[in-house]
Amino acid sequence: MDLKQKMLAEFIGTLWLVLGGCGSAVLAAAFPEVGIGLVGVSFAFGLTVLTMAYAIGHVSGCHLNPAVSFGLWAGGRFEAKELLPYIIAQVSGAIVGAGILFLIASGQEGFSLASGFASNGFGEHSPGGYDITAVIICEIVMTMFFLLIILGATDERAPQGFAPIAIGLGLTLIHLISIPVSNTSVNPARSTGPAIFVGDWAVSQLWLFWVAPIVGAIAAGIIYRSFTPKAQ
Repeated sequence: MDLKQKMLAEFIGTLWLVLGGCGSAVLAAAFPEVGIGLVGVSFAFGLTVLTMAYAIGHVSGCHLNPAVSFGLWAGGRFEAKELLPYIIAQVSGAIVGAGILFLIASGQEGFSLASGFASNGFGEHSPGGYDITAVIICEIVMTMFFLLIILGATDERAPQGFAPIAIGLGLTLIHLISIPVSNTSVNPARSTGPAIFVGDWAVSQLWLFWVAPIVGAIAAGIIYRSFTPKAQ
């Protein structure tokens, strides 16, 4: 597949992830009387990945996440030369997705970016008030398990055709666990999109949501290769 086609697929897929996942948090989570809440937001993120995995998985692999690209590289499933193009496409898609969400959300009277716009944070900007250490641990561990799920579900020895379901539900579970801790990143692109619009604290804390997920993802790639040395 041509690299430009892969980049376009990653751009569109990551746009959908941010619009669908963060959009559910911003537009629907606390909607009067029928809000979808934490469970609904968790499933929304999982569904964006599940749907895009079937839609573009055969084009780009449906990474939608710089940490996933790094993890697949560490696991021997992805070429280093495509890391930067993929990341550029993913971050660009996330920013555009956040921009579309902003245009929609700002159409409601009283909308304010001060509510966080689904940005990730620690300390006073963590939904549950968790400190930086807790958030770092959570993001590393959750991303590590997310990549282990991805690497295992897409292994050639695994049952075929079910990977998107396992990956989507895996991401749902991760959100159910960690939304209170960090608003759940496990994805530097997802974190970057909303942070660009919020600015201020969201941008100053963004480094953590790049470093921790990538560390967790690379750890997963190394671990997976250690107990499945022949996996391709």
